[in-house]
Amino acid sequence: MEAYSDFAYVYDTFMDETPYAQWCSFVEQIIAQYGISKPIAGKHSLQEDVLESERNLVVDLGCGTGTLTEMLSEAGYDMIGIDNSQDMLDIAMEKKLSSGQEILYLLQDMRSFELYSTVGTVLSVCDSLNYILSEEELLQVFRLVSNYLFPGGIFIFDFNTVYKYAQVIGDTTIAENRDECSFIWDNYYHEEEQINEYEVTVFVKKDEDEDCFRKFSETHYQKGYTVEQMKRLVEEAGLHAELILDADTHQEVSETSERVYVVAKSRKKMI
Repeated sequence: MEAYSDFAYVYDTFMDETPYAQWCSFVEQIIAQYGISKPIAGKHSLQEDVLESERNLVVDLGCGTGTLTEMLSEAGYDMIGIDNSQDMLDIAMEKKLSSGQEILYLLQDMRSFELYSTVGTVLSVCDSLNYILSEEELLQVFRLVSNYLFPGGIFIFDFNTVYKYAQVIGDTTIAENRDECSFIWDNYYHEEEQINEYEVTVFVKKDEDEDCFRKFSETHYQKGYTVEQMKRLVEEAGLHAELILDADTHQEVSETSERVYVVAKSRKKMI
């Protein structure tokens, strides 16, 4: 079954403790320190030239239901959200209609995404890149990012490490029970391929007045990567790894780091 179809409609419920506000603040700090994109008071002002508008574009690659995309848009960034799940984007569009934010959402696979111009920043968090199951396809993603980055632009992404899948969550079961829905999340780690298989079974209440639930299941696959792999692929794609941090501590990466941030910079020069 396609990942994030039915599960998309309970995704935000089970992600309600995710520190999106902290992620947004971190991304803003990284853009300010390393990047070229700037938040703007009025979107697409008449005084803004074409090159400036491209520098200020921020792409959220694997945006999901658009929670972080919305926050960055509210902070003033000119946002584009890309995801390959129509169901996730449907929810993102509902948020956009409710908030009135000017966000462009595109239904595209990150392995073959297309943009109408270069952009100043590309962002991919919440382990979206771990869904790319081979180095060859991940390199293709990085090359596309490099191609669309404005000279001096940056790519901010995170990924779950091999250590996390092999030693922390692999071959474990996670379950959560709530009034409106519950889930069972079974993990199976395939050591040779360094791939973690998730079998997610969700029970969603059909009617608030009845103890009747609808059951559905999805299977997800994520591949663990090492810092060395990521750094090599980033460089091979024509980017330069400016910063590599433990995503939880914001300190130097260690052997027990479970999630890692990478900030990669475009090597292209202005003509």
